[in-house]
Amino acid sequence: MAAIDESFTWGDSLIHTTDPRVRLACAVMITVITALLRSPAPAVAALAGGAILVALAALPFGAVLRRLAMVNVFIVFLWLFLPFSTPGDELLRFGPLTATRQGIDLTLLITLKSNAIVLTLLSLMATIAVQDLGPAMQQLKVPRKLCHILLFTYRYIFVIHKEYLTMRRAMAARGFTPRTDRHTYRAFAWLVGMLLVKSWDRAERVHAAMRCRGFRGRFYTLTRFAATARDFIFLAGCAALAASILWLEIARRGAA
Repeated sequence: MAAIDESFTWGDSLIHTTDPRVRLACAVMITVITALLRSPAPAVAALAGGAILVALAALPFGAVLRRLAMVNVFIVFLWLFLPFSTPGDELLRFGPLTATRQGIDLTLLITLKSNAIVLTLLSLMATIAVQDLGPAMQQLKVPRKLCHILLFTYRYIFVIHKEYLTMRRAMAARGFTPRTDRHTYRAFAWLVGMLLVKSWDRAERVHAAMRCRGFRGRFYTLTRFAATARDFIFLAGCAALAASILWLEIARRGAA
């Protein structure tokens, strides 16, 4: 059985000891507001807030940087295309390509918002153990089907990845070497197809096993959540952060 990576859930920091329901509410509140920003200044504030939350969670610096690097690999492609494809005032010229001020501003805004959201989710949601995430979502009245999709995806993505590695090792044992030819494309197409078939078959068996054990669409847990005064103070602090970001956004739009 593939191991579930929950390295961020271990700790006794301020955030680790905060009620999971409060952390979920704070994560939704801050990330939704951050995603709707249209100005760089409040996005910088959101990024700073995410960095503060990571510090409060005492997360390993190297692990956080690795996860940020995975996100920013995709953002690099935005920097290669958006500044040159967004109409606006010419700022830089590279041969036949023209970078506009509006394109650079848009790419910078996306970069700031993406990193702010990732830092916020790492500190507030990645620190919640998976066995606590489902009950916390249910107690916050999140639709049950959405809870099931999120939890089962998280739980079985590692199993599917292990199945993929097993199939790749089997291909390598048979002398398969990836190339840029039709045989390689066909082999990878079969690999993806078989992975989907195996995933469907496992999903059917897991569903049948759960029905045999009396599953009726609700997760049960022995964990009991009890919000304390400190949890409500933390919630108020996150609400103040979200309100400050929103106020900066409104002020910037008013000034424009």
